[in-house]
Amino acid sequence: MQKKQEQVTRVRLPRGEEFIGEVEETLGASRFRIKAKDGSSIVCRIPGRFRRRIKIRTGDLVIARPWAIEPDKGDIVWIYNRTHAGWLRKNGYI
Repeated sequence: MQKKQEQVTRVRLPRGEEFIGEVEETLGASRFRIKAKDGSSIVCRIPGRFRRRIKIRTGDLVIARPWAIEPDKGDIVWIYNRTHAGWLRKNGYI
């Protein structure tokens, strides 16, 4: 009998100033309120390359990068699917 081998998935992790957050609220005009792991909130926008391709809902996990000029605002740079979000929870990143 063979054991099931766990498939290794490549998941993008935050780099530098980026952080993993959860979409708390949709604000309209491609803007969202993102809640970080430390409890702080930041208003983020979706860059043009994501706008037409991906739907973001409340509760989704994303990687956000705060702006250098205004740290209370930022950009969404990556959106996790359900499989990757489960992997992040399982391995303690969230």
